[in-house]
Amino acid sequence: MIEVYKIINQKYDCAVAPKLIFNPSSVTRGNNYRLFKHRCHYDLRKFSFTNRIVNIWNSLSNNVVEVDTVDKFKLRLDKFWMYQDIKYDFTAELTGTGDRSEYDIENYY
Repeated sequence: MIEVYKIINQKYDCAVAPKLIFNPSSVTRGNNYRLFKHRCHYDLRKFSFTNRIVNIWNSLSNNVVEVDTVDKFKLRLDKFWMYQDIKYDFTAELTGTGDRSEYDIENYY
C-alpha cells in the first residue's frame, strides 16, 4: 500500500511508475482517491500489481489516504489495519474486498 501511495502522490518518476486510473464514478463509500479496476480475461493482467491492489486501496478511509507524508500514511495505515481480522485469520474478510469464503483452504492442499 505504501508503494501505491507513492505512485498516486507522484513520488516516483511518471515515466517508470505503473499507471493507476482513478474511478470516475461518484460513489460516496471509500476514499476520494478510488482506483478503477479493469475487467480481465487473462491471468497475466488479472494477477498484475495494478489489478491486485485496487480492492484493498479502495477499502481504505479518507483519514488514511489524505496525508502529506509517507510516514503519516504508514502510521495511519497501521492504525487502520490494527482492527482488521485478517491479521489473525487469513480466511476472514478484509473490509471492502468481498467475501473470501469461496476459497476452501482444506481442498487447496
